[in-house]
Amino acid sequence: MQIKQSKFLISVANSGKLPEYDAPEIAIAGKSNVGKSTLINFLVNNKKMAKTSSSPGRTRLLNYFEINNGEFNIVDLPGYGFAKAPKSEIEKWGEMIEGYFQNSNKLKNVFVLVDSRHEPSQDDIQLVSYFYYYHIPFTIIATKTDKLSRSQIAKSRKLIAETFRIGIENVIMSSSENHTGKEEILARIEQVLYPEKIELN
Repeated sequence: MQIKQSKFLISVANSGKLPEYDAPEIAIAGKSNVGKSTLINFLVNNKKMAKTSSSPGRTRLLNYFEINNGEFNIVDLPGYGFAKAPKSEIEKWGEMIEGYFQNSNKLKNVFVLVDSRHEPSQDDIQLVSYFYYYHIPFTIIATKTDKLSRSQIAKSRKLIAETFRIGIENVIMSSSENHTGKEEILARIEQVLYPEKIELN
C-alpha cells in the first residue's frame, strides 16, 4: 500500500447526518493529544493535512480525508478523555463518536491510538470493550515511541497487548518523529481493504 494522493474533504458536526461517500473508511480514534492528526500527516506525508495542536481537544468534529482519489477515506474522530472541557462538551464528543460507529456503513476498521509511554486509560479500555461488544474491527497503534528506549518499547507493547487481550504482534509501535511504524500501518490498511489478497497468499 502506498499513499500517493490525499486531500481534506469535509468536517461534520452531526453524526446523524454523515456524508455518503462510496469509499471504505478507516477511522482514527484515541484520547486527546495522543497524536491522531500527527499520525494522519505522517501517513500521507503532508505535515499540514490534519491540523495538529499541543493543546488537547483540538479535534471537535468528524474530519474526512480522501486517500488515493477515493481508494479509501480516513475519518479523524474527536479525542476523548479531555478533562478540561465542559462536561456538556465531553458528552457531545462521546455521542458524536458513538453516533459515527453506529451510523457509518463504510467503516472497515478503527485505528485506536494509545500513548506508548503510559498504561492504556479507562477510556481506552472502555472504547475497545465497545468494539468487542459490537464486533467492530480495530487495530491498536502505540504512538510516541521515540520517547522510549528499546527495552521500554518491548515492555510497553506487552502491557498494551495484555490490557486489550490481543496478540503482541497486533500492536503496532509507531513514531512520526523517528519515522517508524509507517510500513506496518500501511500494510495493515492494505490487509483491511483487500483481505482477499491476504487469503490468496
